[in-house]
Amino acid sequence: MYHIEQNTKIALRIQLFEAIKQDIIDNYKIDERLPSIRKMMTMYNLSKNTVESAYSQLVAEGYIDSIPKSGYVVIENNFTNFNNTYIEIQKNKKTEEFLYDFFPARLQKENFPIKIWKRLSSKVTNSSLDLGEYPNKQGEVDLRIQIAKYLNTSRAVKCSANQIIIGNGFISSISLLALILNKEHDTLAIEEPGYHVARKVYENHKYKIEKIDINNNGIDIKKLEESKAKLVYITPSHQYPTGVAIPISNRLKLLDWANKKDGIIIEDDYASELNYVNRPIPSLQGLDTNNRVVYVGTFSKALSPALRVSYMVLPTNILKIYQEMYSYYDSGVSLLTQKTLHSFMKEGYWDKHLRKILTLNKKKHNLLKSLLESKLNNSMNIVSQGGGLAILIQPKTDFDYEKLETLAIKEKIKVYFAKPRCGGKYQAVMMGFGGIKEEELEDAINIFSKIWFKCLKEKKEKLS
Repeated sequence: MYHIEQNTKIALRIQLFEAIKQDIIDNYKIDERLPSIRKMMTMYNLSKNTVESAYSQLVAEGYIDSIPKSGYVVIENNFTNFNNTYIEIQKNKKTEEFLYDFFPARLQKENFPIKIWKRLSSKVTNSSLDLGEYPNKQGEVDLRIQIAKYLNTSRAVKCSANQIIIGNGFISSISLLALILNKEHDTLAIEEPGYHVARKVYENHKYKIEKIDINNNGIDIKKLEESKAKLVYITPSHQYPTGVAIPISNRLKLLDWANKKDGIIIEDDYASELNYVNRPIPSLQGLDTNNRVVYVGTFSKALSPALRVSYMVLPTNILKIYQEMYSYYDSGVSLLTQKTLHSFMKEGYWDKHLRKILTLNKKKHNLLKSLLESKLNNSMNIVSQGGGLAILIQPKTDFDYEKLETLAIKEKIKVYFAKPRCGGKYQAVMMGFGGIKEEELEDAINIFSKIWFKCLKEKKEKLS
Protein backbone atom coordinates (compact mmCIF):
# COMPACT_ATOMS: atom_id res chain seq x y z
CA MET A 1 0.00 0.00 0.00
CA TYR A 2 1.11 3.54 -0.74
CA HIS A 3 1.17 6.23 1.91
CA ILE A 4 -0.98 9.08 0.56
CA GLU A 5 -1.55 12.03 2.91
CA GLN A 6 -4.72 14.04 2.41
CA ASN A 7 -3.69 16.99 4.60
CA THR A 8 -0.41 18.13 3.12
CA LYS A 9 0.86 20.82 0.76
CA ILE A 10 2.04 18.14 -1.71
CA ALA A 11 -0.66 17.54 -4.31
CA LEU A 12 -2.30 14.10 -4.21
CA ARG A 13 -1.47 13.43 -7.88
CA ILE A 14 2.22 14.10 -7.18
CA GLN A 15 2.22 11.88 -4.09
CA LEU A 16 0.62 9.07 -6.07
CA PHE A 17 2.97 9.55 -9.03
CA GLU A 18 6.08 9.42 -6.81
CA ALA A 19 4.81 6.37 -4.91
CA ILE A 20 3.99 4.37 -8.06
CA LYS A 21 7.26 5.40 -9.71
CA GLN A 22 9.28 4.10 -6.78
CA ASP A 23 7.19 0.92 -6.70
CA ILE A 24 7.90 0.34 -10.41
CA ILE A 25 11.63 0.83 -9.85
CA ASP A 26 11.72 -1.50 -6.85
CA ASN A 27 9.18 -4.19 -7.60
CA TYR A 28 7.63 -4.28 -11.06
CA LYS A 29 8.74 -6.29 -14.08
CA ILE A 30 8.48 -5.37 -17.76
CA ASP A 31 4.92 -5.89 -19.12
CA GLU A 32 3.46 -6.20 -15.62
CA ARG A 33 0.11 -4.44 -15.30
CA LEU A 34 -0.66 -1.62 -12.89
CA PRO A 35 -4.00 -1.53 -11.03
CA SER A 36 -6.78 0.01 -13.08
CA ILE A 37 -7.67 3.65 -12.55
CA ARG A 38 -10.97 2.63 -10.95
CA LYS A 39 -9.23 0.25 -8.55
CA MET A 40 -6.66 2.88 -7.60
CA MET A 41 -9.50 5.36 -6.95
CA THR A 42 -11.22 2.90 -4.62
CA MET A 43 -8.06 1.77 -2.79
CA TYR A 44 -6.91 5.29 -1.91
CA ASN A 45 -10.19 7.25 -1.98
CA LEU A 46 -8.90 9.47 -4.80
CA SER A 47 -10.68 11.22 -7.64
CA LYS A 48 -10.48 9.96 -11.21
CA ASN A 49 -8.66 13.13 -12.27
CA THR A 50 -5.99 12.60 -9.59
CA VAL A 51 -5.25 9.02 -10.66
CA GLU A 52 -5.38 9.85 -14.38
CA SER A 53 -2.96 12.74 -13.85
CA ALA A 54 -0.48 10.50 -12.01
CA TYR A 55 -0.71 7.81 -14.70
CA SER A 56 -0.36 10.41 -17.45
CA GLN A 57 2.89 11.67 -15.88
CA LEU A 58 4.21 8.09 -15.64
CA VAL A 59 3.45 7.65 -19.34
CA ALA A 60 5.18 10.94 -20.19
CA GLU A 61 8.33 9.95 -18.31
CA GLY A 62 8.43 6.50 -19.91
CA TYR A 63 7.69 4.25 -16.94
CA ILE A 64 4.40 2.86 -18.26
CA ASP A 65 2.25 2.82 -21.37
CA SER A 66 -1.45 2.42 -22.07
CA ILE A 67 -2.01 -0.84 -23.95
CA PRO A 68 -5.46 -1.50 -25.51
CA LYS A 69 -7.37 -4.23 -23.60
CA SER A 70 -4.46 -4.54 -21.13
CA GLY A 71 -4.56 -1.25 -19.27
CA TYR A 72 -1.39 0.42 -18.04
CA VAL A 73 1.74 -1.74 -18.14
CA VAL A 74 5.39 -1.21 -17.21
CA ILE A 75 7.43 -0.87 -20.38
CA GLU A 76 10.75 -1.45 -21.99
CA ASN A 77 10.85 0.84 -25.02
CA ASN A 78 10.41 -0.01 -28.70
CA PHE A 79 12.04 2.17 -31.32
CA THR A 80 10.24 3.83 -34.22
CA ASN A 81 12.15 6.07 -36.61
CA PHE A 82 11.14 9.70 -36.79
CA ASN A 83 11.18 11.61 -40.05
CA ASN A 84 14.71 13.06 -40.20
CA THR A 85 14.28 16.79 -40.41
CA TYR A 86 15.80 19.79 -38.78
CA ILE A 87 14.45 23.27 -38.27
CA GLU A 88 15.97 25.96 -40.42
CA ILE A 89 15.11 29.40 -39.14
CA GLN A 90 15.64 32.39 -41.37
CA LYS A 91 14.35 35.92 -40.87
CA ASN A 92 14.09 37.58 -44.26
CA LYS A 93 12.47 40.75 -42.96
CA LYS A 94 12.39 42.65 -39.72
CA THR A 95 9.70 41.45 -37.31
CA GLU A 96 7.93 44.81 -37.27
CA GLU A 97 7.23 44.53 -41.03
CA PHE A 98 4.89 41.57 -40.43
CA LEU A 99 1.38 41.50 -39.03
CA TYR A 100 2.07 38.13 -37.45
CA ASP A 101 5.40 36.41 -36.94
CA PHE A 102 5.34 32.68 -36.10
CA PHE A 103 8.97 32.68 -34.93
CA PRO A 104 9.31 29.56 -32.72
CA ALA A 105 11.51 31.07 -29.99
CA ARG A 106 10.08 34.48 -29.22
CA LEU A 107 8.21 35.86 -26.20
CA GLN A 108 5.47 38.47 -26.12
CA LYS A 109 7.07 41.69 -24.83
CA GLU A 110 4.02 42.54 -22.69
CA ASN A 111 4.67 39.39 -20.63
CA PHE A 112 8.00 40.63 -19.29
CA PRO A 113 7.57 41.97 -15.70
CA ILE A 114 9.04 45.35 -16.61
CA LYS A 115 7.71 47.33 -13.61
CA ILE A 116 9.13 44.84 -11.10
CA TRP A 117 12.40 44.62 -13.03
CA LYS A 118 12.81 48.41 -13.10
CA ARG A 119 12.11 48.71 -9.38
CA LEU A 120 14.57 45.96 -8.47
CA SER A 121 17.18 47.35 -10.84
CA SER A 122 16.87 50.81 -9.28
CA LYS A 123 17.07 49.33 -5.79
CA VAL A 124 20.21 47.37 -6.69
CA THR A 125 21.85 50.42 -8.27
CA ASN A 126 21.21 52.53 -5.19
CA SER A 127 22.43 49.96 -2.69
CA SER A 128 24.56 46.92 -3.47
CA LEU A 129 26.06 47.72 -6.87
CA ASP A 130 29.83 48.28 -6.68
CA LEU A 131 31.04 49.62 -10.01
CA GLY A 132 34.58 50.05 -8.68
CA GLU A 133 35.52 46.38 -8.91
CA TYR A 134 35.53 43.60 -11.47
CA PRO A 135 32.58 41.20 -11.17
CA ASN A 136 33.05 37.52 -10.35
CA LYS A 137 34.14 35.87 -13.60
CA GLN A 138 32.19 32.69 -12.84
CA GLY A 139 29.07 34.78 -12.16
CA GLU A 140 27.87 36.55 -9.04
CA VAL A 141 27.80 34.17 -6.08
CA ASP A 142 24.38 35.33 -4.86
CA LEU A 143 22.82 34.67 -8.26
CA ARG A 144 24.46 31.26 -8.50
CA ILE A 145 23.04 30.37 -5.08
CA GLN A 146 19.52 31.26 -6.26
CA ILE A 147 19.91 29.29 -9.49
CA ALA A 148 21.19 26.26 -7.55
CA LYS A 149 18.15 26.42 -5.22
CA TYR A 150 15.80 26.65 -8.18
CA LEU A 151 17.42 23.77 -10.07
CA ASN A 152 17.49 21.52 -7.01
CA THR A 153 13.83 22.03 -6.18
CA SER A 154 12.22 22.32 -9.64
CA ARG A 155 14.45 20.31 -11.98
CA ALA A 156 15.91 17.70 -9.58
CA VAL A 157 19.41 18.87 -10.54
CA LYS A 158 22.01 17.96 -7.92
CA CYS A 159 24.42 20.87 -7.64
CA SER A 160 25.98 23.56 -5.50
CA ALA A 161 26.45 27.21 -6.43
CA ASN A 162 30.16 26.52 -6.96
CA GLN A 163 29.38 24.18 -9.87
CA ILE A 164 27.41 26.84 -11.77
CA ILE A 165 29.04 28.96 -14.50
CA ILE A 166 27.02 31.98 -15.68
CA GLY A 167 27.22 32.68 -19.42
CA ASN A 168 26.13 35.37 -21.87
CA GLY A 169 23.56 33.18 -23.62
CA PHE A 170 23.53 29.57 -24.84
CA ILE A 171 26.28 29.97 -27.45
CA SER A 172 28.60 31.56 -24.91
CA SER A 173 28.10 28.67 -22.48
CA ILE A 174 28.61 25.79 -24.89
CA SER A 175 31.54 27.54 -26.58
CA LEU A 176 33.30 27.67 -23.22
CA LEU A 177 32.38 24.03 -22.65
CA ALA A 178 33.87 23.11 -26.05
CA LEU A 179 37.17 24.66 -24.93
CA ILE A 180 37.09 22.90 -21.57
CA LEU A 181 36.49 19.49 -23.17
CA ASN A 182 38.74 19.73 -26.23
CA LYS A 183 41.75 17.98 -24.68
CA GLU A 184 39.75 14.83 -24.01
CA HIS A 185 37.27 14.99 -26.91
CA ASP A 186 37.47 15.77 -30.61
CA THR A 187 34.09 14.33 -31.70
CA LEU A 188 30.56 15.35 -30.76
CA ALA A 189 27.54 13.12 -31.27
CA ILE A 190 24.38 15.15 -31.81
CA GLU A 191 20.70 14.43 -32.39
CA GLU A 192 19.46 14.27 -35.99
CA PRO A 193 17.21 16.15 -36.42
CA GLY A 194 18.63 18.45 -33.80
CA TYR A 195 19.60 21.95 -32.81
CA HIS A 196 21.77 23.23 -35.66
CA VAL A 197 23.24 26.07 -33.56
CA ALA A 198 24.87 23.60 -31.15
CA ARG A 199 26.28 21.66 -34.10
CA LYS A 200 27.70 24.81 -35.72
CA VAL A 201 29.37 25.94 -32.48
CA TYR A 202 31.24 22.65 -32.14
CA GLU A 203 32.12 22.60 -35.82
CA ASN A 204 33.68 26.04 -35.32
CA HIS A 205 35.75 24.54 -32.52
CA LYS A 206 37.01 21.89 -34.99
CA TYR A 207 35.06 18.99 -33.48
CA LYS A 208 34.04 16.15 -35.77
CA ILE A 209 30.25 15.75 -35.80
CA GLU A 210 28.44 12.40 -35.73
CA LYS A 211 24.69 12.71 -36.37
CA ILE A 212 22.64 10.16 -34.45
CA ASP A 213 19.05 9.56 -35.58
CA ILE A 214 16.05 10.38 -33.41
CA ASN A 215 13.19 7.95 -32.90
CA ASN A 216 10.03 8.11 -30.81
CA ASN A 217 12.06 7.66 -27.62
CA GLY A 218 14.71 10.26 -28.34
CA ILE A 219 18.25 9.63 -29.51
CA ASP A 220 18.90 6.15 -30.92
CA ILE A 221 21.11 4.67 -28.21
CA LYS A 222 22.16 1.67 -30.30
CA LYS A 223 23.53 3.98 -32.99
CA LEU A 224 25.18 6.12 -30.34
CA GLU A 225 26.89 3.03 -28.96
CA GLU A 226 28.15 2.19 -32.45
CA SER A 227 29.62 5.66 -32.95
CA LYS A 228 33.17 6.68 -32.03
CA ALA A 229 32.02 9.67 -30.00
CA LYS A 230 32.46 9.87 -26.23
CA LEU A 231 30.68 13.23 -26.06
CA VAL A 232 26.99 13.69 -26.88
CA TYR A 233 24.68 16.72 -26.95
CA ILE A 234 20.98 15.99 -26.30
CA THR A 235 17.72 17.75 -25.44
CA PRO A 236 16.15 14.91 -23.40
CA SER A 237 13.09 16.53 -21.81
CA HIS A 238 11.71 18.19 -24.97
CA GLN A 239 13.76 17.20 -28.00
CA TYR A 240 14.37 19.97 -30.51
CA PRO A 241 12.50 20.01 -32.85
CA THR A 242 10.38 16.86 -32.43
CA GLY A 243 9.24 17.41 -28.84
CA VAL A 244 10.06 13.78 -27.92
CA ALA A 245 10.96 13.11 -24.26
CA ILE A 246 13.51 10.40 -23.46
CA PRO A 247 11.83 7.81 -21.16
CA ILE A 248 13.45 6.76 -17.90
CA SER A 249 14.74 3.43 -19.22
CA ASN A 250 16.63 5.15 -22.05
CA ARG A 251 17.97 7.81 -19.68
CA LEU A 252 19.51 5.06 -17.61
CA LYS A 253 20.92 3.49 -20.79
CA LEU A 254 22.47 6.83 -21.74
CA LEU A 255 24.15 7.08 -18.36
CA ASP A 256 25.34 3.48 -18.71
CA TRP A 257 26.79 4.36 -22.15
CA ALA A 258 28.65 7.31 -20.63
CA ASN A 259 30.03 5.18 -17.79
CA LYS A 260 31.23 2.42 -20.11
CA LYS A 261 32.77 4.82 -22.64
CA ASP A 262 34.18 7.24 -20.07
CA GLY A 263 31.96 9.72 -21.87
CA ILE A 264 30.18 13.01 -21.20
CA ILE A 265 26.54 13.95 -21.84
CA ILE A 266 25.62 17.59 -22.48
CA GLU A 267 22.01 18.00 -21.34
CA ASP A 268 20.35 21.07 -22.87
CA ASP A 269 17.20 21.70 -20.79
CA TYR A 270 16.14 24.64 -22.95
CA ALA A 271 12.33 24.47 -22.51
CA SER A 272 11.98 22.59 -19.24
CA GLU A 273 9.54 25.07 -17.67
CA LEU A 274 7.12 25.12 -20.61
CA ASN A 275 5.28 21.81 -20.42
CA TYR A 276 1.51 22.09 -20.98
CA VAL A 277 0.40 18.46 -20.66
CA ASN A 278 2.27 16.92 -17.74
CA ARG A 279 4.59 18.04 -14.98
CA PRO A 280 8.07 18.94 -16.25
CA ILE A 281 10.16 15.78 -16.53
CA PRO A 282 13.06 15.76 -14.00
CA SER A 283 16.54 16.33 -15.35
CA LEU A 284 18.84 13.59 -16.59
CA GLN A 285 21.59 15.16 -14.48
CA GLY A 286 19.65 14.29 -11.35
CA LEU A 287 20.00 10.58 -12.15
CA ASP A 288 23.76 10.84 -12.68
CA THR A 289 25.99 9.47 -9.89
CA ASN A 290 29.31 9.37 -11.78
CA ASN A 291 29.98 12.95 -12.96
CA ARG A 292 28.88 12.24 -16.53
CA VAL A 293 26.34 15.03 -17.22
CA VAL A 294 26.85 18.72 -17.93
CA TYR A 295 23.55 20.54 -17.45
CA VAL A 296 22.89 23.64 -19.59
CA GLY A 297 19.99 26.07 -19.20
CA THR A 298 18.95 29.66 -19.91
CA PHE A 299 16.38 32.28 -18.91
CA SER A 300 15.58 32.95 -22.58
CA LYS A 301 12.45 30.83 -23.05
CA ALA A 302 10.57 31.75 -19.88
CA LEU A 303 11.83 35.23 -18.94
CA SER A 304 13.68 37.09 -21.71
CA PRO A 305 16.07 36.21 -24.54
CA ALA A 306 17.27 39.83 -24.51
CA LEU A 307 18.84 39.53 -21.03
CA ARG A 308 21.37 37.00 -22.38
CA VAL A 309 21.70 34.92 -19.21
CA SER A 310 22.60 31.24 -19.43
CA TYR A 311 24.23 28.81 -17.04
CA MET A 312 26.05 25.48 -16.93
CA VAL A 313 26.28 23.01 -14.06
CA LEU A 314 29.67 21.32 -14.33
CA PRO A 315 30.47 17.95 -12.72
CA THR A 316 33.30 18.29 -10.21
CA ASN A 317 35.90 16.69 -12.52
CA ILE A 318 35.12 19.13 -15.35
CA LEU A 319 34.83 22.03 -12.89
CA LYS A 320 38.42 21.34 -11.89
CA ILE A 321 39.57 21.73 -15.51
CA TYR A 322 37.64 25.00 -15.75
CA GLN A 323 39.19 26.34 -12.55
CA GLU A 324 42.72 25.36 -13.58
CA MET A 325 42.64 26.53 -17.21
CA TYR A 326 39.64 28.73 -18.08
CA SER A 327 38.55 30.61 -14.95
CA TYR A 328 39.89 33.84 -16.47
CA TYR A 329 36.95 33.79 -18.96
CA ASP A 330 34.41 36.43 -17.93
CA SER A 331 30.70 35.51 -17.83
CA GLY A 332 29.89 38.44 -20.11
CA VAL A 333 26.66 39.28 -18.27
CA SER A 334 26.47 42.80 -16.84
CA LEU A 335 26.75 43.16 -13.08
CA LEU A 336 23.46 45.09 -12.96
CA THR A 337 21.60 42.30 -14.81
CA GLN A 338 23.04 39.64 -12.50
CA LYS A 339 22.23 41.57 -9.33
CA THR A 340 18.71 42.38 -10.50
CA LEU A 341 18.04 38.76 -11.50
CA HIS A 342 19.33 37.64 -8.10
CA SER A 343 16.80 39.93 -6.35
CA PHE A 344 14.07 38.82 -8.79
CA MET A 345 14.62 35.20 -7.79
CA LYS A 346 15.29 35.73 -4.08
CA GLU A 347 12.16 37.82 -3.54
CA GLY A 348 9.93 35.19 -5.17
CA TYR A 349 9.14 37.00 -8.40
CA TRP A 350 10.73 34.30 -10.57
CA ASP A 351 8.41 31.60 -9.24
CA LYS A 352 5.38 33.88 -9.67
CA HIS A 353 6.46 34.78 -13.19
CA LEU A 354 6.91 31.10 -14.12
CA ARG A 355 3.40 30.28 -12.97
CA LYS A 356 2.03 33.23 -14.92
CA ILE A 357 3.98 32.54 -18.13
CA LEU A 358 3.09 28.84 -18.03
CA THR A 359 -0.61 29.68 -17.71
CA LEU A 360 -0.50 32.26 -20.51
CA ASN A 361 1.45 30.10 -22.92
CA LYS A 362 -0.61 27.01 -22.15
CA LYS A 363 -3.74 28.96 -23.12
CA LYS A 364 -2.12 30.14 -26.34
CA HIS A 365 -0.76 26.66 -27.11
CA ASN A 366 -4.16 25.05 -26.63
CA LEU A 367 -5.93 27.75 -28.61
CA LEU A 368 -3.46 27.46 -31.48
CA LYS A 369 -3.81 23.68 -31.52
CA SER A 370 -7.60 23.99 -31.59
CA LEU A 371 -7.48 26.61 -34.36
CA LEU A 372 -5.13 24.52 -36.50
CA GLU A 373 -7.36 21.47 -36.11
CA SER A 374 -10.55 23.36 -36.90
CA LYS A 375 -9.29 25.67 -39.65
CA LEU A 376 -7.02 23.18 -41.46
CA ASN A 377 -9.38 20.24 -40.85
CA ASN A 378 -7.84 16.95 -41.97
CA SER A 379 -5.26 18.48 -44.29
CA MET A 380 -2.38 18.25 -41.81
CA ASN A 381 -0.86 16.25 -38.98
CA ILE A 382 0.47 17.77 -35.78
CA VAL A 383 4.00 16.40 -35.42
CA SER A 384 5.07 18.11 -32.21
CA GLN A 385 3.03 19.83 -29.49
CA GLY A 386 2.57 19.95 -25.73
CA GLY A 387 5.54 22.09 -24.74
CA GLY A 388 7.91 24.87 -25.73
CA LEU A 389 6.83 27.83 -27.85
CA ALA A 390 5.74 26.21 -31.12
CA ILE A 391 3.58 23.51 -32.71
CA LEU A 392 5.07 21.63 -35.65
CA ILE A 393 2.68 20.59 -38.46
CA GLN A 394 3.00 18.57 -41.67
CA PRO A 395 0.59 18.47 -44.64
CA LYS A 396 -0.92 15.06 -45.44
CA THR A 397 -0.35 15.49 -49.18
CA ASP A 398 2.33 16.82 -51.49
CA PHE A 399 2.78 20.51 -50.80
CA ASP A 400 4.52 23.60 -52.18
CA TYR A 401 6.24 25.14 -49.15
CA GLU A 402 8.03 27.76 -51.19
CA LYS A 403 4.68 28.98 -52.50
CA LEU A 404 3.37 29.10 -48.94
CA GLU A 405 6.31 31.26 -47.86
CA THR A 406 5.84 33.63 -50.82
CA LEU A 407 2.11 34.03 -50.24
CA ALA A 408 2.64 34.46 -46.50
CA ILE A 409 5.10 37.31 -47.03
CA LYS A 410 2.60 39.03 -49.34
CA GLU A 411 0.02 38.81 -46.53
CA LYS A 412 2.62 40.11 -44.05
CA ILE A 413 2.88 36.79 -42.22
CA LYS A 414 6.24 35.14 -41.41
CA VAL A 415 6.39 31.36 -41.26
CA TYR A 416 9.26 29.00 -40.54
CA PHE A 417 10.04 25.57 -41.92
CA ALA A 418 11.62 22.21 -41.25
CA LYS A 419 13.93 21.01 -44.00
CA PRO A 420 15.44 17.62 -44.81
CA ARG A 421 18.95 17.23 -43.40
CA CYS A 422 20.37 16.89 -46.92
CA GLY A 423 18.56 19.93 -48.31
CA GLY A 424 15.73 19.84 -50.81
CA LYS A 425 12.07 20.69 -50.40
CA TYR A 426 10.49 21.79 -47.15
CA GLN A 427 8.86 19.11 -45.02
CA ALA A 428 7.03 20.81 -42.14
CA VAL A 429 5.93 24.16 -40.75
CA MET A 430 6.91 25.50 -37.32
CA MET A 431 3.99 27.48 -35.87
CA GLY A 432 5.47 29.60 -33.07
CA PHE A 433 2.95 31.25 -30.74
CA GLY A 434 5.13 32.84 -28.03
CA GLY A 435 5.32 36.26 -29.66
CA ILE A 436 1.67 36.51 -30.79
CA LYS A 437 -1.07 37.83 -28.51
CA GLU A 438 -3.80 35.36 -27.57
CA GLU A 439 -6.53 37.59 -28.99
CA GLU A 440 -4.68 37.80 -32.32
CA LEU A 441 -4.18 34.07 -32.87
CA GLU A 442 -7.52 33.43 -34.55
CA ASP A 443 -7.00 36.22 -37.08
CA ALA A 444 -3.46 35.00 -37.73
CA ILE A 445 -4.64 31.43 -38.38
CA ASN A 446 -7.54 32.64 -40.52
CA ILE A 447 -5.06 34.35 -42.84
CA PHE A 448 -2.67 31.41 -42.67
CA SER A 449 -5.41 28.87 -43.48
CA LYS A 450 -6.44 30.75 -46.64
CA ILE A 451 -2.85 30.66 -47.85
CA TRP A 452 -2.51 27.01 -46.81
CA PHE A 453 -5.55 25.85 -48.80
CA LYS A 454 -4.56 27.97 -51.78
CA CYS A 455 -1.24 26.11 -51.88
CA LEU A 456 -3.02 22.76 -51.58
CA LYS A 457 -5.41 23.65 -54.40
CA GLU A 458 -2.68 24.85 -56.76
CA LYS A 459 -0.57 21.77 -56.05
CA LYS A 460 -3.55 19.49 -56.71
CA GLU A 461 -4.29 21.26 -60.00
CA LYS A 462 -0.69 20.86 -61.15
CA LEU A 463 -0.76 17.15 -60.40
CA SER A 464 -4.11 16.54 -62.14
